[in-house]
Amino acid sequence: MEDKLIAYGGQAVIEGVMMRGRKTYAVAMRAPNGTIETRVEQLGGIYKSRVVKIPFLRGLIMLWDSLGLGMRALTDSANLQSGEDEKLEGPALYLTLGLTFLVAIGIFFLAPAGVGWLSEHYLHWNAWWSNLLEGVLRLLLLLGYLWVIGFASDIARVFAYHGAEHKTINAYEAGAEMTPSVVARYSVEHPRCGTAFLLTLMVLSLFFFTILGPLPFAWRLISRVVMIPVLAGVAYEYLRWTANHLTLSFIRVIVKPNLALQHLTTREPDEKMLEVAITAFQTMRKAELEASIT
Repeated sequence: MEDKLIAYGGQAVIEGVMMRGRKTYAVAMRAPNGTIETRVEQLGGIYKSRVVKIPFLRGLIMLWDSLGLGMRALTDSANLQSGEDEKLEGPALYLTLGLTFLVAIGIFFLAPAGVGWLSEHYLHWNAWWSNLLEGVLRLLLLLGYLWVIGFASDIARVFAYHGAEHKTINAYEAGAEMTPSVVARYSVEHPRCGTAFLLTLMVLSLFFFTILGPLPFAWRLISRVVMIPVLAGVAYEYLRWTANHLTLSFIRVIVKPNLALQHLTTREPDEKMLEVAITAFQTMRKAELEASIT
């Protein structure tokens, strides 16, 4: 094993798992006939550039590129289940990502900002309380959304694959044998999870926007949109820092809310799901080794 473990990441997809390394990523999916199919691709050049070493900026770049990778992996997995063979990439991919961002910003940032402004001007709350209401509403919207979608059977299966992804990475980082029976013993929680990023982003926005004070309606909305990249960069660095210092007792305490929230977006996977996650991980590791040799 390496002296310093590589911080591998991943994502659950439809009936499968995507695992990302330093140079490649692999997707393993359970086909309708019961077999496991894999896809392997090289990562883009952005992962090798100096930009990904610049604090705060690297978080935005990695987040955007990870969303692109995740969208392609989701498309591959959906196509495998449906039997179609269409690939989402290029302008269509980025248009889809852009529209997704706009909808998310409208629901989780602009709508709560509007409610906060209404409370300030029609209920005559002071700016501090209206901003606090906005932040609490934003956090409740996130928690409610994650809780509600978990009741859908298809989403629940994706969440179980999410749990399989976490267990597999946890097992690797513990130096355990990569078999379903062994990997099953590990936790569905992981400090680098995207769910933890969302919670951190919402909490940061609550504190930051609360202290901004009163703003005209237009500037209130503009500030919420403009500050998203800044807060996202801070959230990424916070998660990176806490993940690298989990040996400290106070760090283990402050990450507990992030880990607890992951129980909304993970489920305990079955052995077949773990088999898929392990296949994705091992396929990615093999591709990484081959890429290093060449």
